Amino acid sequence: MKTKDQTTQTLLGLGALLFFLGLLSGFAIPAMTNPRMGLAGHLEGVMNGTFLIATGLAWSRLNLGPRCLTAAYWLLVYGTFANWLFVTFAAIFGTKAMTPIAGSGYEGQAWQESFVTAGLASVGVAMVIGCALLVWGFFSKANPYD
Repeated sequence: MKTKDQTTQTLLGLGALLFFLGLLSGFAIPAMTNPRMGLAGHLEGVMNGTFLIATGLAWSRLNLGPRCLTAAYWLLVYGTFANWLFVTFAAIFGTKAMTPIAGSGYEGQAWQESFVTAGLASVGVAMVIGCALLVWGFFSKANPYD
C-alpha cells in the first residue's frame, strides 16, 4: 500500500477525475433513454467525486491498520466510480428495477435489468463497508504500533 500522503494524492486525483466524468455525462443527458436517470448519473459523478476529494483530504486522520486502510481505499474507489457508471447505464438502457421512481415509465431488457441490479447491489455493499471503515477509523484511537 502507498503511504498516506501518496494515497491522499491519488484520492484527490481520482475524485477530480470522477467529478469531471460527472460533468461530461451531463452533456449526454438529452441522448439517454431516460433523461431523468441521466441527471441522476450526472449528479452521482459530481457528488461521488466530491466525496473522494473530501475523503482524500481527511485520509491522514484515519486510525486503521494497513489491511483496513487498503480495504477502505479500494471499496470507496470502486463504490464511487461504479455508482456513477451503473446509474449512467440505467439511464442509457432505461432500466427501472433498482430505481423505480426515476425509472418509472421505462423498462430495459432482462439482461440490462440484471446487469444494473447486480452493479448497484455491489455498489451498496462496497459503500456501506467502506464508509463503516471510515467511521471506525475516524473514531478509533491511534494505534501505538503504527
